[in-house]
Amino acid sequence: MSNWIAITIGDVTGIGPEVTLKAVADELPRGGWNYLLIGDSAYLKELNSRLALGLKLTPFENYKQPGRIALHSPGPDLPQRLGAGAAEAARAALDWLRDAAQRCLRAEAAAMITAPVNKESIIRSGQSFLGQTEFLSELADTNRTVMMLLGADDRQRWLRVALVTTHLPLRMVAEKLERSKVELAIERAAEACALLRLPRVRVGVCGLNPHAGEGGQLGNEEQTIIAPAVEACRKKGIEVAGPLAADTLFHYALRGDYDAVVAMYHDQGLAPLKMIAFESGVNWTLGLPFIRTSPDHGTAYDIAGKGIANPSSMIAALRLAQQLAQQNHASATF
Repeated sequence: MSNWIAITIGDVTGIGPEVTLKAVADELPRGGWNYLLIGDSAYLKELNSRLALGLKLTPFENYKQPGRIALHSPGPDLPQRLGAGAAEAARAALDWLRDAAQRCLRAEAAAMITAPVNKESIIRSGQSFLGQTEFLSELADTNRTVMMLLGADDRQRWLRVALVTTHLPLRMVAEKLERSKVELAIERAAEACALLRLPRVRVGVCGLNPHAGEGGQLGNEEQTIIAPAVEACRKKGIEVAGPLAADTLFHYALRGDYDAVVAMYHDQGLAPLKMIAFESGVNWTLGLPFIRTSPDHGTAYDIAGKGIANPSSMIAALRLAQQLAQQNHASATF
């Protein structure tokens, strides 16, 4: 099994490179893993110096080379002093994502962590793009991935939220909601709890409508789509409850009644998650044939280049990926 972790640095005009270097500097003393930073090498070297991190960055040659941090820059070097959201940076970020995913698919890297990209900038650059999760799913030739966001508050109370739909306009959510997608999200949420080695796996499922539809008075998706999916998963042996009113379910999950929540749409799940773990939340793509995590924040163009970006979410993403990869190592050598 590989002892390399691949990290894509995201949009170089955002805070991705900064939080990447800070996270690696934080984790390096813990030992055990080597880091392949995929992005603009010249920019990373200059940033390492500017932040006074003192990291020993060496060009990547092979997986047996000495040193624990290697730099690999697919494609041409980027121009200096690019403006926020520059097309060159957006296109390069996708090249770096593709490179890291292919390394994971070849089992050359044990996991990949992806720093933030900007969807709007990528689309403006002429690329078709829904999000990193969808991009990686297509590369891995799978349509059975689920996005999970997880984080804890200052009392170490966790929320783990799997999303049935992701990057959709709100008016399209009901139209795109399908029983099979709800079932998949429940199954992936239960699998995630098992992979995290939680002592219990209990999943709570949100309704789509206010008050979970009020028995069909405020919409019937709960009765026609969500409840049948919950029952199907219950028959498969999953301990799952729902559909439940979302405005109370997250309270019960935070106090420990549920180990994971399945939300029907993006902001239904992410608003409460970011409320408790804005600076330390992690995005974990469930169902890929490799481990992929990312920080749960964007490119933050407004503070890029100022040296003040908080790396907490990137550190959490790195630690989760390493935890999962270590478990894979242990299973492979058992």
